[in-house]
Amino acid sequence: MNDRADASADALALVNFPTEVALLADVEARLTAGQGFAIATLNLDHVVKMRGNPGFRRAYLAHSHVVADGNPIVWLSRLAGRGQVALVPGSELIAPMAALAARLGAPLAFLGSTEPVLQAATAALQADYPRLKVSACLAPPYGFDPESAAADALLDQVAASGARICLLALGAPKQEVLAARGLARHPQLGFLSIGAGLDFIAGHQVRAPVWVRKIAMEWLWRMLSNPRRLARRYLDCALVLPSLTGRAIAARKGRTDGGGHG
Repeated sequence: MNDRADASADALALVNFPTEVALLADVEARLTAGQGFAIATLNLDHVVKMRGNPGFRRAYLAHSHVVADGNPIVWLSRLAGRGQVALVPGSELIAPMAALAARLGAPLAFLGSTEPVLQAATAALQADYPRLKVSACLAPPYGFDPESAAADALLDQVAASGARICLLALGAPKQEVLAARGLARHPQLGFLSIGAGLDFIAGHQVRAPVWVRKIAMEWLWRMLSNPRRLARRYLDCALVLPSLTGRAIAARKGRTDGGGHG
């Protein structure tokens, strides 16, 4: 089986924390023990990217935590018989992670996006969580390479700031590649990839209304808001669904034939 097939075959198996509650409990235990982590949020776009980017797939495999960020991943995981996997969007992890950091006295760092967004998001989060300490806000230049010496310098700067958790707002696959690199370089640090999450908090982007999210149509809202950039992405996601569905059904059948009950 080639790398492209491998990436599709077991993409659903990458999800190892089914709920936000389980994820945050394990993160708290790691922070208390002085251990690091890297959290990735799997969606169909990531599955598509893995098919053509083995480095992205390797980065995912180096993550300690993977959650389902996207209803198709949730539905396919359940179809495959992988239990009650819940939707855990990366952007919705920012607030509970900030609350946890404030409660434990674990400083945050932000890496990515732009300086105005970082400053606005910092102000908004500290208004909500007055005990939250943000020890570094780093906005890399355009064309930033997550596998460069400059990336290592930024990771070292995050570590030197005293941060325990670093929120990465670089977009996929850059943020996941940098998270894997960062965890290997600084095993005491925690990394969470959040995409455009800080832009939402800063008010620089508007997220779909709650009712749109509840009917699982946030992808359509996003596409209509920027069709030139997103139409092809969602087409590619739609094209990969049939093969993933077939593999999920086969996985469920294999579990049944093997005598499993999960």
